[in-house]
Amino acid sequence: MKSGRHEAILELISKYDIQTQDELIEKLSEQGFDVTQATVSRDVRQLKLTKTSNGRGGYHYTVSASLSAEQMHFNSAIVQSIKMVEACNNLIVLKTSPGLASAVAASVDNMKIPQIVGCIAGDDTILIVVRDPSSAVDLAQKIHSLIMES
Repeated sequence: MKSGRHEAILELISKYDIQTQDELIEKLSEQGFDVTQATVSRDVRQLKLTKTSNGRGGYHYTVSASLSAEQMHFNSAIVQSIKMVEACNNLIVLKTSPGLASAVAASVDNMKIPQIVGCIAGDDTILIVVRDPSSAVDLAQKIHSLIMES
């Protein structure tokens, strides 16, 4: 239940400009989650969400840009949102749940793996550019292992 709720929260903050926990509770309720403010507060803390400027004088929830490799390992909602991993030459393609590619890509970027040149995220697909094909295969296997552990 919690990982499903965490996945829903990540999807909601990627789709909507959610500024308060009350707004998040309302959106979760619309999706069938009956949660209290205390539960949402705990979820926000566990998911390492932060408030950043929305460019219109307000703030909204986003995934923290400071997730480390260890946090990605322990943040099951992010790991569970990865649905497919495939290496091809010096590229890795990750398929995620809809709306969660940016959160996963931010986690990958913040791992600061020297073999990774960069990531590009769409709605549910991430392209990771790696320096060489063998590094791509190794990294894809490590990501696949994370998925299997969760």
